[in-house]
Order: sequence, then structure tokens, then C-alpha cells
Amino acid sequence: MAAPEAPRQYVPLTCHGHSRPVPHISFSPLEKDDAYYLISACKDGNPMLRDGQTGDWIGTFIGHKGAVWQARLSPDAATAATASADFTAKIWDTHTGELLFTLQHDHIVRAVAYPPDNSDLVATGGMEKRLRIFDLTEMKPKSIAESAANGGTAEPATVPPTIPASSAFEIGAGIHTASIKFIVWTRDPNTLITASDNTLRWFDLPTRSVIKQEVLDGEIGSCEFCALAPDYTSPTDVGKGLPVLAVAAGKSIYFWGGPQAMEELKRRKMDYKVASVALDPKGRKIIVGEDNPATWARVYRWDDDAEIDVHKGHHGPVWSVAFSPDGKLYATGSEDGTIKMWKNCEGFYGLWRGGAGAGTEKNAE
Repeated sequence: MAAPEAPRQYVPLTCHGHSRPVPHISFSPLEKDDAYYLISACKDGNPMLRDGQTGDWIGTFIGHKGAVWQARLSPDAATAATASADFTAKIWDTHTGELLFTLQHDHIVRAVAYPPDNSDLVATGGMEKRLRIFDLTEMKPKSIAESAANGGTAEPATVPPTIPASSAFEIGAGIHTASIKFIVWTRDPNTLITASDNTLRWFDLPTRSVIKQEVLDGEIGSCEFCALAPDYTSPTDVGKGLPVLAVAAGKSIYFWGGPQAMEELKRRKMDYKVASVALDPKGRKIIVGEDNPATWARVYRWDDDAEIDVHKGHHGPVWSVAFSPDGKLYATGSEDGTIKMWKNCEGFYGLWRGGAGAGTEKNAE
């Protein structure tokens, strides 16, 4: 009988810069020349944009007055949406770092999401227990310098508009009984999923009604789509090339597939409380972040549930795990205020220059 293959260790890249816990990280879709980006939410109120392959800092979005719970990049990566404890969600220009819109709410905003192929819509949710959709095409900045023409100013200044929540479309009014922590827009643009307390709900947008509901094993800690860029997908992947919904709740992890993420693919009870989970559909690998007081991320094979690695680099629970759009690395965001990037392929990649089985750590400032 052959000895089991030893796990191949790579030294992670550690991204510093945040001063408080990192509750959420996410990657952009694959851009031209196979480039992509990583955005991080942080309780320090300063979400950061980084190069997705290297973790190198690109910029910080300045303007929130409270913890930022979630951050996502639009399908075209031209804008970013952030959800904050300051009762706002904000939309940013990723090229200039400028604030484009403030979406004013009446309580803490915990969740934001874009559709898979539309950068002009954004959904929000949070402590108000309301799911809203904003159409950004109807919200243009207004000039505050109409008189500047008389003063000879070539370019009139603009103030980013503040959009009241009442201008959004509300979906499923009165249905949520607890804070909305995550929103996922499925491959079908008419189907949207929310995570609230211990319950997942699938909404049909045309009718604004719930079409499926699942009560899970405890409060939901993470709820994210795991999807590779189209050029990297295959019918032999987990989920047959479609995005897979990965959910961590209580002591269990769950996975759903299909165009609306309604087909249950797998569920597994763990012997510890889970904080986060993500799936590599091509490599058939699961990453699970442990909840308090543990600080490890565990790696399992999809097919037989065998544990194949343990990542011990963080000094606090791992609240968020995300795979890059090419599947060649994944990132973990932690209570310790750092992001770590872990290589998920053979040979040279990004800042890993040592080839198979070796790695070089670089601290991104």
C-alpha cells in the first residue's frame, strides 16, 4: 500500500496594512492579461485594494466613519462596493479611489453584492433586516460649481451624491427576522440568496418572493460563491463548471450548485465550530477557517474528506477565505488584521519564485 502523499507546504505571502480585524476579502473577476485584484474589508474603516497575484497594496478607500464589514469588486472591476457600521454602503472608483455614491441606510450595513454581469446594480443588507437593490445608472453626481463658469474654472467640481435607501427596490419586505450578513447573486440574474442568522433564502427578483429556504446548523459565518474564470472551468470540476455556493454555519459546511445554486452537492459536519469555508472546484479542495478561539485554516479533499494540510500562520480566527479567479492561490483574512495568500499550484507563480515545494515570503506594505 502506497504511503499517503505528504502535503506540499508553501510559505504564504503576508499582507499587512490593516490595524484591526479583517472580516471579509474577495477577488475580482479575471481581467485582461490574466490580471485580477483583491479587496479587503476591515474594522479599521479603511478597505484596501491590492494586486491579486502579489498582494501588493494599490490603494485605500478613505471615507467611512465606522467598521467596514464587507467589500466587493464589480464584474468589470471598475468600481467597488463597501458595507459599513456607519449606516452606509459606498461605491468607489477603483482607478482613482474617488467616492462615487453613498447609499444611506438607517442602520449598520453588513452585506453588499453585484450581479455576475452587471456593474450598475448593487444589493445591500444589514441590521435593518431589509434586502435592497440600487440602480446606479439613475444616480449621477451633481455639480456643486455651476457658478464656476463665471469664475473661469475649467472643470466643475462634483459632490458624490448621497442616495437614500428609499430610492432602492426592496425585495421580500418583512421576511428577514435577523440581520442580513451575506448576499449572493447567482448565475441566474433573477435569483439572489441571503444569509441571515441560521437561514439561507433564495429570492426570485421579478416576484420579490422567497422560492427556497434552508435552515442550517447554527449562525452562518460565511456564504460565498466559489467560481473560476470561464477559461479555467471544465465539466469535470465540482459543480460542472458553474459557481458553487459554499456556506459555513455552526459546526457544518455546505455546498450548492446549478444555475441558481439550488442543488445540494455536499454537507459535512465538523468536530469544531467553523468561521469560513471556500472551495477549489478544479483542484477538488476545501479550505475551512476555524472559529474562536482557534486560529487555523484546515485543508480537505473534496472526494474523501481527508484532511491534507493545516495552515497555522494566523494569530486569530480566519473569518474569510477566497480563491483567485484562476484558482492558483487563495487568501485568508483574519481577526489578527492580516491577509495571507497561499499558493495553490505547482511551479512559479506571482511572488513564489522557488518552484515546486519551495516559497519565499514577502510582506506587502
